[in-house]
Amino acid sequence: MSDALMSDAVGRRVEVNGEHATVRFSGVIPPVAGVWLGVEWDNPERGKHDGSHEGTVYFKCRHPTGGSFIRPNKVNFGVDFLTAIKNRYVLEDEPEENGNKQIATIGKKPVETVGFDSVIKYQSQLSKLREISLRNCAVNCAGDRGGIAKACPNIRELNLSKNLLSSWDEVIHIADQLKHLETLNLSENKLQFPSGSPPLTGTFLTLKVLVLNRTGITWAEVLQCAAGWPVLEELYLEANSICISERPTDVLQTLKLLDLSANQFIDENQLFLIAYLPRLEQLIISDTGISSIHFPDAGIGCKTSMFPSLQYLVVNDNQISQWSFINELDKLQSLHTLSCKRNPLTEDSKEAETTRQFIIAKIGQLKTLNKCEILPEERRGAELDYRKIFGNEWKKAGGHQNPDKNKPNEEFLAAHPRYQLLCLKYGAPEDGELKIQQPLLLRNQLLTLNIKYPNQLDQKVIEKKLPEFMTIQKVKGLLSRLLKVPVSELLLSYESLKVSCPAEQEVQLSSPQNDMSSDWLYRKDSKWRPYIC
Repeated sequence: MSDALMSDAVGRRVEVNGEHATVRFSGVIPPVAGVWLGVEWDNPERGKHDGSHEGTVYFKCRHPTGGSFIRPNKVNFGVDFLTAIKNRYVLEDEPEENGNKQIATIGKKPVETVGFDSVIKYQSQLSKLREISLRNCAVNCAGDRGGIAKACPNIRELNLSKNLLSSWDEVIHIADQLKHLETLNLSENKLQFPSGSPPLTGTFLTLKVLVLNRTGITWAEVLQCAAGWPVLEELYLEANSICISERPTDVLQTLKLLDLSANQFIDENQLFLIAYLPRLEQLIISDTGISSIHFPDAGIGCKTSMFPSLQYLVVNDNQISQWSFINELDKLQSLHTLSCKRNPLTEDSKEAETTRQFIIAKIGQLKTLNKCEILPEERRGAELDYRKIFGNEWKKAGGHQNPDKNKPNEEFLAAHPRYQLLCLKYGAPEDGELKIQQPLLLRNQLLTLNIKYPNQLDQKVIEKKLPEFMTIQKVKGLLSRLLKVPVSELLLSYESLKVSCPAEQEVQLSSPQNDMSSDWLYRKDSKWRPYIC
């Protein structure tokens, strides 16, 4: 290895047996002869010490076992962009006939190319490529000046994740030659970003999607570089230990999606610093530890001026345990999609359905919850159930069927900010709806079902009381014993007395997960066709 390379080694990214590291030291370690490299591993479990040897500190690591000393000949410093792209996409030799097969060399490996002639020909024409992935290809620099622009000028999407790039300047040297670049993924490159605002070079004038997950970037560095991203729409900053310290005033104004997942220092006060990004439609803050949020500019039943365009919010894997968090989300003007899985509030599988209904009832404009569409029938049912469940509490707090006397106290309204609206929508709950149930008693969990035969009118209607959680599979087993008919011949339909015209929508009956609330359809040629109503 050349002396010039060794003198410039500190700060460079390297790969050793599949593990990535940053060079922190280059030199002699007495009394052992020869040059050593001191590296700090991305995976601290790979190292042995903190950069010290026999009492002498040669470099420092963030982790006490994050460092190692390695001989230079054991280290891969990587290749330039064009070398990597040719290794991946270009044939080194022309295909040769070998019987009925063609053998081509891609990189250093011989590959049979039967049926792939057109693909190989296309890939070897780099100038036509629009999407390129060089993930984990040990790219460390741009290479010869102008070489990328000459070889592959039409790249729109570029994946450079998990490479050996060590500085933002080197990224600029690559991107500056790609005038049509729209998507750039730099994840898992430990980049050194400029300490001050970089000069506006016009490098990223067409860039719309930028992925900087696990790059070590700070929020201050994001804002410093963002002036060079004038049309950026999506920014991914996962797992960077980011702390939002400043409001983006003149930058990121075109941003539609921001991913801050796995940044453990994010809280509601920091979110307020990005709350006025005018076009922000999607915000992902999973695994940030957030537990509360409050929009101080909006009272009960009002909408906040914060996050004016936010439609899609993901808060999975957090510490949300209070319904007040959900209440506040109803204040967002445009929110229609929410994902809040694996939070203390939602993790109880036994109460999952009730929790879902409460969330639907509490956020009036929600259309999708945890990737499941909220149909109008589900919303109506959820809101009616919510209105009934908390009816007694509403009455005790000052609620009344007479509008002139309906004045629940502030404590109730704070806990149930949409309750009054639901009363206006469906009418105040009547006393007959609010009888206190004892849900732990089995008799209070039974459904009364009348079983009849539409093609045998003289048959007596059978009345059965069954648990509401009983599956279709078990109901069919019961009917099989009652009617002495094989289960395979039974086809059911459900006729609800709550609607004037029973829905005839076919559903899958074989799944054991179907429950008594499902609509069951019969086939018109069926011999056995019991109704359950």
